[in-house]
Order: sequence, then structure tokens, then C-alpha cells
Amino acid sequence: MRRVAALCLPLALGCVLGVVACAPRVQPPGPVVRAPALETDRIVAHDNISLPLRAWLPDQPPTAVFVALHGFNDYSNAFTAPAAYWRDNGIATYAYDQRGFGGTVYRGQWAGADVMARDLTDAVALVRARHPAVPVYLLGVSMGGAVAMHAATGDTPPDVDGMVLVAPAVWGRSTMPLHYRVALWLGAHSLPWATVTGRGLGIKPSDNIEMLRALSADPMVIKETRVDAIDGLVDLMDEALAAADRVDLPVLVLYGENDQIVPKAPTRAMLERLPAANSTIAIYDGGYHMLLRDLQAEIVHRDVAAWVADPAAPLPSGADGNAGALFAAEE
Repeated sequence: MRRVAALCLPLALGCVLGVVACAPRVQPPGPVVRAPALETDRIVAHDNISLPLRAWLPDQPPTAVFVALHGFNDYSNAFTAPAAYWRDNGIATYAYDQRGFGGTVYRGQWAGADVMARDLTDAVALVRARHPAVPVYLLGVSMGGAVAMHAATGDTPPDVDGMVLVAPAVWGRSTMPLHYRVALWLGAHSLPWATVTGRGLGIKPSDNIEMLRALSADPMVIKETRVDAIDGLVDLMDEALAAADRVDLPVLVLYGENDQIVPKAPTRAMLERLPAANSTIAIYDGGYHMLLRDLQAEIVHRDVAAWVADPAAPLPSGADGNAGALFAAEE
């Protein structure tokens, strides 16, 4: 992601001058001590770690279910508006705080792509048991999209009927400039505990200014990010980009023409690798990175609900006819 790379640049000089070499810290998963459980306000993982849970359930049995994954430094509250729309249209949404984010322990420490993918597989199994015979879909935003791709192409993929990827985080090292990669490596191995912010970068993640102000005031949203967490995120983005050609599920990819977080080039690289027969690509004119919370978000919410109802039908907005513009665009 563009913010990720930009945050790395100021670290280079300090890292070169560091006198003690350190390894990036990854929060260790605990041993398997129990079967995962789905409770009212949390998922309890195999190592007894609690993952705070929010659920939006229709009054009647749902026609479909989302297991939703938030983005980097965010938490499950990110789905409040879209999940309310989907609930009113018969779709249930379960969203949990991923390890290292929101209300989890070790908040701010990276957990590792494989552990996050295992949590997702377990969460899907629990949701399927609660809603037998109902289609279940992954829905991943930014980092959450990368986790979904990594899990769906792993050794023990979640049992889902498809997935929705909203501005998936796929800016892997192979598509980053060399000086970004060097700065990140130096920071993660010399000053892994150092924190950085996105202040002063001039990046606009959404046109919904009121929503952005609320995020800025929300203590559950991480504002100062450890360098080794950024390094872990880039590792995950490497995995997600490499996984694209192994995705064998129906997939809907949503991307905003004004996305300033995940650049167009790696997004194009990912889309070119996705199996075309299973993929619907929607590009939103005027859309930003936070498509589900932009000012035009309800258009996106409606498209997602329509795709779940019939993945073969054109989207109501017509955004699935805009993919050619992204492939023709210059950086």
C-alpha cells in the first residue's frame, strides 16, 4: 500500500545508524488447547485467544452470509454501515477483530499471515455450523482481502462459496521500488519497535470526511504503527499477489479509480492473474480506497448484494464494465 511504503522512507537513516540488530516481532500463537467457538460477542480461537465479534443478522433466516475481514489498523466496526444495508436485504454479516487489531490482546503486534488465515478458516466453519445450507462468502477489505486470498489458496482453505475483495492489499515487494524495500528491511531489522504515522503524507483514503474524522477520534483504530507490523503486512501482500492465479472460487473485486493506498499497477498485476472465468471486476469512477464507507458507498453495497444473488448477472451500477479503463491507465 502506498501509505505503507511512504511510512518506511524516514526510517532509513535511523536504521543505518542503529547499533543493535533486532528481528521483527511476531506475536506467537498459543498451543491448541480447545475447539474454536462462536459466542455472542467473540470468536474463541484454538489457543483460547478472544477475537471480538460483531454480527448483523436479518430478522428472517438469511439468504447468504458474509464472514468479513477489516483492513490494516482498523477493526470489525468498519462494517457497521454496509452490514446494516445487507442485513436489511437478507444477508447476515459476521465480522471479527483480527489478531493484533481492535480489542484483541497484543494489539499493535503482527500475528503472521498463516495464523490469521487459520482464524479465518475456523471462523467460517463456525458460521457454517450456525447457518447450515446457506451460502457463505468471504468479504475482505484491503488487508482483509489479502488474508482472504492467502487463506483461500492455502492448505486448509475455508469452505466458502465465493469471496468479495474490496481494494485488496496486493502491493507486494515485486512491485515496489527498490528504495522502499531497502528502507523497510532496514527498519524492520534495526528498529522493529519504532512507530510511524501517516500524518503529513497527503493521502486521501475516502471522500467521506465525517467518517474519517470519526476514525481519527476512535481509540480502537491504531494511529501509530510498529515498523515490524508494516513488514508483516508487506509479507502478507507478497503472499496475496502470488496467490491470485490459484484462486478457484467465484470472486468479485472492487476498486476505486481514486484509490491512493493500493496503487493501480499491483492491482492490475493481481487482476491479470485471477482466473477470468471466475472473476467479476468492478471499477468505481470517483471511488476511493474505503469504497464501503465513501460517499457513494450505497452504490457499492447494492452491487455486492446483487452479485451474491447472481454472480453471473451484470452489476446494477455498471461498474463491472469499467475494468478496461484500469488496464489502460498509466501510473
